[in-house]
Amino acid sequence: MIQLHDLKFEPFISEEKIVLAIDAMAAQINQDFKGKTPVFLAVLNGAFMVASEIIKGFEGDCEVAFVKLASYKGTETTGNVETLVGLNLSLENRHVLIIEDIVDTGITLATIYKMMEKENVADVRIATLFFKPEAYQKKFSIDYIGMEIPNDFIVGYGLDYDGLGRNLTQVYKLKKENMTNLVLFGPPGAGKGTQANFLKEKYKLIHISTGDVFRYNIKNETELGLHAKSFMDKGQLVPDDVTIKMLEAEVDKNPDSNGFIFDGFPRTVAQAEALAGLMKEKNTQISAMIALEVDDEVLVQRLLERGKTSGRKDDADEAIIRNRIHIYYEETAILKQFYLKENKYFGVDGVGSISEITERISKVIDSL
Repeated sequence: MIQLHDLKFEPFISEEKIVLAIDAMAAQINQDFKGKTPVFLAVLNGAFMVASEIIKGFEGDCEVAFVKLASYKGTETTGNVETLVGLNLSLENRHVLIIEDIVDTGITLATIYKMMEKENVADVRIATLFFKPEAYQKKFSIDYIGMEIPNDFIVGYGLDYDGLGRNLTQVYKLKKENMTNLVLFGPPGAGKGTQANFLKEKYKLIHISTGDVFRYNIKNETELGLHAKSFMDKGQLVPDDVTIKMLEAEVDKNPDSNGFIFDGFPRTVAQAEALAGLMKEKNTQISAMIALEVDDEVLVQRLLERGKTSGRKDDADEAIIRNRIHIYYEETAILKQFYLKENKYFGVDGVGSISEITERISKVIDSL
């Protein structure tokens, strides 16, 4: 797999297959233009590689022009005028072969084809290394096709993504991300941690707990950990940009992951937007916010019961418990609206056996 700018591409068509496809086209072109002196028009920028191979393999005399379609503002009556830059020879009564790297919609090719008719050529034919029948919108036929491909975004062998990739000798296609990235929420006592453990095993996801990430960075005195501690020591909140950098470091540790479960983050709309930005940088997105829903009284009883064995003071004081639940709802209400607008909020009944709740969450994930 390779990365060009912000996108990842995976191997698609080998150099060997490309060479075989070009050889087959060149053989047919040699046969059809035998005894003629054709003009090969290679359309820049992409066709330089395939054109050079076809031209090198041509067994007769030929002329070559590397051309590029350009437009300029004409008079008020003509509007934009299309022209071929690089065409400095007469095409009248000539046998012309237009060489393209790829034909998808065919819109650009149709414009060039019409120009050839105005040049009074003897005949015009079209050769393309790649052809996307699903995307093609025109009716005229393509005479020589190296190979038909799906309507995927590809780079390599003359094709680029924002200037990069043309020099690659094989072809890559855009990696389609099938990652499942979850924001998991649940009030204190809802069993969120238990469900996170089951889900990460079932779907092979990476569980990222903000609390665990903070503790790791502070304990190991990482640069981010020391930076975060400097705020905490002053009784201040750690800035969002520090937190998101910690999360990014965790994401980067698992580049081939099936996805992530974010636990304890985001807590605000600004954090949700920052997380969305991080996911976009990684060529993916948040799939869903899943919130476990449990009645307050059930939560209070669960935590009081847990407090008998956990040793946690905040599990033993009912007033503290109810305040924690209240704070949770205040935070969740804001984020609920944020993810509802994106059709990504899913409330799940958190009452029942562990397996029953896991099954309910799984139905949500399987539907994404």
